[in-house]
Amino acid sequence: MRKVIILCILLAGCTEGLLYSSYQAVPTSGWDKNEHLLFEYTSADSVGLHNLFITIRNDESFPYSNLFLITSITFPGGNQLQDTLEYTMAEPDGKWLGSGMGSVKESKLWYKENVVFHENGVYRIHIAHAMRHNGEELGIDRLQGITDVGLEIEKAE
Repeated sequence: MRKVIILCILLAGCTEGLLYSSYQAVPTSGWDKNEHLLFEYTSADSVGLHNLFITIRNDESFPYSNLFLITSITFPGGNQLQDTLEYTMAEPDGKWLGSGMGSVKESKLWYKENVVFHENGVYRIHIAHAMRHNGEELGIDRLQGITDVGLEIEKAE
């Protein structure tokens, strides 16, 4: 019984400050360049600071060292904010960054820091990949190697 209580305390400490966490699986056929993954977060805190993270799970079939994403946040009132982001996914020697054992690595990537959700209501966050081969104008139709995409929102300290 004592071990169960200690385990519960440890697990609660790991998620302290976590307000939202959601993942979406990417089809095994690959992440379509036109597929915008949608995450919806309902905020009731219009004054607190929040940190937003994108979580990527990739396996050894991901053929790149970087990942380009296009994100957009639609506010409850209809305003929209769009970003193009680049993340390093591997070291120069090819070793994957992130955590995890085996063939899947998980990377928790900074998205936005110290965000205040001024409007109460539902915020819609869309995430799409923006990968393309060097020198090519058109994007990669189906990005291989990404298994899951997640969004986490935490209270800023």
